[in-house]
Amino acid sequence: MKKRFKKLPELKTEDEVRKFWDTHDSTDYIDWSKAKRGIFPNLKLTTRPISLRLPVGIINQVKIKANKLDVPYQSLMKQYIAEGVWKK
Repeated sequence: MKKRFKKLPELKTEDEVRKFWDTHDSTDYIDWSKAKRGIFPNLKLTTRPISLRLPVGIINQVKIKANKLDVPYQSLMKQYIAEGVWKK
């Protein structure tokens, strides 16, 4: 027997949506067996500028390395930080 899904109410604000899903189960409204994984090829990560004090020698070494690799030194620093964060 095919399950009948409830009709989603018209929710006008993000707050209404949040309150609705806090008190309702999505399986009553959505057939998740037909769901497909979304792909967002143009999605850019949110970034935030920070101020970070580093010894001049470290900055100079990163700039030298970045110059040899022909990449901006700040991009290379981001790569180094990301590698350090995700390294296990």
